[in-house]
Amino acid sequence: MPIPQRAPGANRVLSPADEVAALLLAMGKPAAGRLLKYFEPDEIRRITRSATKLGTVSARQLEDIVEMFSDEFASDGRLVGTASEVEKLLTGLLPADQIAEILADVRGDATRSVWERMSGVSENVIASYVVKEHPQTAALILSRLKPAAAAKVMAHLPQPTRNTVMRRMLSFKPVGDGVIEIIERALHEDLLVNGARNAGADTHAKMADIINKMERTQIDEVLTSLSESRPKSVEILKGLLFTFDDIVKLAPRARTTLFDAVPNDRLVLALKGTDAEFRGVILGALSARVRRMVEHELNGGEPAAQKDVTEARRSITDLALEMAGRGELEINAGGEVEALVR
Repeated sequence: MPIPQRAPGANRVLSPADEVAALLLAMGKPAAGRLLKYFEPDEIRRITRSATKLGTVSARQLEDIVEMFSDEFASDGRLVGTASEVEKLLTGLLPADQIAEILADVRGDATRSVWERMSGVSENVIASYVVKEHPQTAALILSRLKPAAAAKVMAHLPQPTRNTVMRRMLSFKPVGDGVIEIIERALHEDLLVNGARNAGADTHAKMADIINKMERTQIDEVLTSLSESRPKSVEILKGLLFTFDDIVKLAPRARTTLFDAVPNDRLVLALKGTDAEFRGVILGALSARVRRMVEHELNGGEPAAQKDVTEARRSITDLALEMAGRGELEINAGGEVEALVR
């Protein structure tokens, strides 16, 4: 339906999105609901943002938008657009999680930028996210975080990535507003929506902690299942996961640091049932004396219950994660080879 020309003397100029928002609010839920089904999520988001900032619209302006509604508003002569009114309008018409997502950045978070809200996201999650992006994108994201938050994220990046990102941060050229908006939208959808839905809880980190306690076959089943509906979340989770099998991906110095803190009897238990190649990598991280002792126990020791083996492996991976958190070793998923100096 074409919108009539505004009559002279209108209080203020409304954008097309403002006019649509005013029309929907004036219609009420039943009529508006029939129309909303035909809007795309991005369109609903734009209209919602306009409606929550609409404020007071005079009867004169409503008549300009559509004359048939003038009698309906004659008694009061105005309507007020607020977030509460929009939420009432959408309730029952859209799923609750979609309403929460749409209103998240126009309600309580409306006065805060994406970059301010990013400070509430775990540095582990941000690091796992940016490490999969192009270095230039990662550099732009980190350059817009608060310095303290950016420093924590940097500490969790592999050294080559960290060096590349920092070099790019030093040679930035002006970035267009369109690019910034695209990145802000991606960050909002990928990292901030889950935080809004869970009152700031770090969902990915908690889920990764749970999955880390599972058996390898169970981990694969969970990730396969999640990838069908939440492929982006699976990518973030993979960056946070660390299992006993991943120990061989550690740099040689990191493996030595780790096994210096592991009791010999626990290591023997953990290595039972492993293949020769994996066992060789682990034994190569031990001192000659400890290696002889462990090999002797593995070759001549008694069989162990699977439960005990699983528990030993789990305790070693937990220790690796704790040491990484304290900065005592670096968990490098890339498995880079360190240069050794004699």
